[in-house]
Amino acid sequence: METTLSVELIHRRLEQVYERVDRAALSAGRDASEVRLVVVTKKHPVDVIEMACQAGATRLGENYADEAVEKIRALAGIKGVEWHMIGHVQSRKANLICPHFAWLHSLDSLKLAKRLDRFAGEHSLTLPVLMECNVSGEESKFGWAAWQDEMWPDLVTAYDEIVSLPNLEVRGLMTMAPYLPDPEDARPFFRKLRGLQSFLTLRLPQVSWGELSMGMSADFDVAVQEGATWIRVGQAILG
Repeated sequence: METTLSVELIHRRLEQVYERVDRAALSAGRDASEVRLVVVTKKHPVDVIEMACQAGATRLGENYADEAVEKIRALAGIKGVEWHMIGHVQSRKANLICPHFAWLHSLDSLKLAKRLDRFAGEHSLTLPVLMECNVSGEESKFGWAAWQDEMWPDLVTAYDEIVSLPNLEVRGLMTMAPYLPDPEDARPFFRKLRGLQSFLTLRLPQVSWGELSMGMSADFDVAVQEGATWIRVGQAILG
């Protein structure tokens, strides 16, 4: 049965998500303040996003550059909102990212990195980015091939070139776990990303790899237990 969204309902769902984060962090001996929420607004209209902002959402995540830019422009009057690009970006649309988004969670190629660096330079800004890694081996997923430990040394070569780009700031890693009925089954994939984080910290120590963007509506509790610093939640908040 469809539920009519309201500011009150969205606020209540936001609070429920924060409560789950608190419980998950406590169970893992973490400080819940280390975990930040990106409310995923893809495919939702502007009026719903306005309600989400009124309900307390401050970081919004979009998957499609063109669609996102239209929303960002329409909502330009709302202050204190930070937009995150969390979906695959075609290199030909790199010019849309730098002037509109505070973070890119889904950097998945050297070609895209070079174009983003160029456009960021033209806007005189530094763009924080996360490397999107495919730790499951699913063909449907974007991201750097990272599902086997033997692949990781190849990443060092590519990432070494990216971290030298002057207008990008590599801050960590992102992944999407497979869609699984039991959230517990996603745990190995989050642990795999954390293992890659440790590997890169040793191999490229000039970079701060502290950020892990992982966990969505179905599995963010487990992701928090495994070290997520960003969770990307849409359905549990906006339906």
